Amino acid sequence: MPLSVPGLPALPPELAGPVAVELAKPVRTIPPPGALTGGCRYEPKWDGYRLVIVRDRSSTRLWSKQGRDLTDRFPDVAAAALAQVPAGSVVDGEVVIWNGDRLDFGLLQRRMVTAAARIAAQAAATPASYVAFDLLAAGGEDLRSRTLGRRRAVLEELADRWTPPLQLSPVTADPAEARQWFDDFRAAGVEGLVVKGAATRYAPGRREWLKVKSWESTEVLAGGVIGSLDRPSQLVAGRYRDGELVVVGRTSPLSPGQAAELAAVLRPAAEDHPWPERIGTGRFGGGRLSVPLTRVEPSVVVEVSADAALQAGVFRHPLRFVRTRPDLRAEDVPPV
Repeated sequence: MPLSVPGLPALPPELAGPVAVELAKPVRTIPPPGALTGGCRYEPKWDGYRLVIVRDRSSTRLWSKQGRDLTDRFPDVAAAALAQVPAGSVVDGEVVIWNGDRLDFGLLQRRMVTAAARIAAQAAATPASYVAFDLLAAGGEDLRSRTLGRRRAVLEELADRWTPPLQLSPVTADPAEARQWFDDFRAAGVEGLVVKGAATRYAPGRREWLKVKSWESTEVLAGGVIGSLDRPSQLVAGRYRDGELVVVGRTSPLSPGQAAELAAVLRPAAEDHPWPERIGTGRFGGGRLSVPLTRVEPSVVVEVSADAALQAGVFRHPLRFVRTRPDLRAEDVPPV
């Protein structure tokens, strides 16, 4: 996407793309205001793909966290960046796709596997949005040595002229407001909060930001286990979709007490159980490696704790076992 700007300094080589990004380490609770240098700044944790916009003197490219050029996957975002982001800028953020009033990670993944000739039609049908939360360069100048507070001020000035699909991620220093976001935004698929220090510099490749995920309890069926009926090591969770029992996730490893509680109520599956004898070790039960699956009668309801990351009703991240629910029946479990 050529748009030459004579006289503008070239971006530093390390910001010309691909760009190394700062990362976040998980914490279990929302940090107090003074936990990070300069005071905490709280932002929503968007359920999308990390994407860096590199707008240099002659082109606009979109780079993933893994260093992949995704410009051709998100032409809607690239066109908006070309039109609205000044040359010499490098913007850090997240690309998301809304499906009604909730973020839809599955639609993002579809962009990654769609044939190039069909991307434009897909972008028209389900347009992407770009949520910016940091500015690494402006006017060709590297801003990473500036504090977050200073970078944010320049980003807000730049974003003041934006229109969708470009938008600025909200930020607050108020822990009460952050807690309200944490609770209220979950329904939209926002995964929790990212917390940053206002006086910190941008640290590529380092986990100096913090992230805290929003979890809530829900019910699933015990459709199978990894391990044996009397010594399960993980629960494979199921729900019904149009009358068919499907895998919707699995738990993290069970503690001895959790394993004993679950084993006490499991029963062997009947011959008509629809699941295979082995299940993949990867996300959604896929991947090249597989392990034996012990199928069980899907009558036991289990309460699990899950984060907000869903794809077509399937939990993208491991579930946490909470307890069995003998007071509930299979028909009480929500369908996919």
